[in-house]
Amino acid sequence: MDSQAPAETDGTLLQALSDEGVLRLTLNDVARRNALSNGMLDRLQEALDQAAADPSTRVIVIAANGKAFCAGHDLKEMTRARQEADGGRAFFADTMSRCSGVMQTIVNNPKPVIAEVAGVATAAGCQLVASCDLAYASPAAHFGTPGVHIGLFCSTPMVALSRNVENKFAMEMLLTGDMIDAERAAAIGLINRVVPGDELTEHTDGVARKIAGKSSMTLATGKEAFYRQREMPLAEAYEYASNVMVENMLKRDAEEGINAFVEKRVPTWSDQ
Repeated sequence: MDSQAPAETDGTLLQALSDEGVLRLTLNDVARRNALSNGMLDRLQEALDQAAADPSTRVIVIAANGKAFCAGHDLKEMTRARQEADGGRAFFADTMSRCSGVMQTIVNNPKPVIAEVAGVATAAGCQLVASCDLAYASPAAHFGTPGVHIGLFCSTPMVALSRNVENKFAMEMLLTGDMIDAERAAAIGLINRVVPGDELTEHTDGVARKIAGKSSMTLATGKEAFYRQREMPLAEAYEYASNVMVENMLKRDAEEGINAFVEKRVPTWSDQ
């Protein structure tokens, strides 16, 4: 992948922007299994916010180095907080707020976000995968919400998980804490597809470049509409989506795209 503007402001989160506008965010805190410490959450939040505002970023890929994609929250960090006078309550509340903020930023980001998973994704790490718009994984990937094993129900991962897979599949993961392999994750809709490990990055980048070649206005319009209508009753969803479609039809890129199709040429997007 050709990097136009690689940046590494912190060694635990690597950033590289390709010529096509694909921003690759790579979790690189291998020693802590890419745990979502408060520091990591802050760096992800900043990177996602910057990407949302940067017109040169068209698609975001979240990947990871090491055997773990993301092991969830940093339990050692959370255990240390128990020494505080309040038993850690304020720290725990702050951590959950930061994590929920990152997950909502992914969903609300106008840029499509793709998870590339080549290792274990557990608890909040599984939540991170479920929060992304698309997800591709290698056979080495495994997924789980194992909080019940340590007396901690994965309640916040449940929010993203239950919005991606059917109730009984989500509850089975949450109640048993069992890990599932990549093939099972694909079968229940947690990820899109399993890709051989040596082809995973190429496949993800190929999908990202294909999406990056579309009108960013169209992608942002569609992504927002998808998540908003999903929470509405059927009639309300159709009314809302119809209004979105009308507004979309009046945009410059819709006119250009339709004209290009009729004239059998490649459209030139203005992203407006």
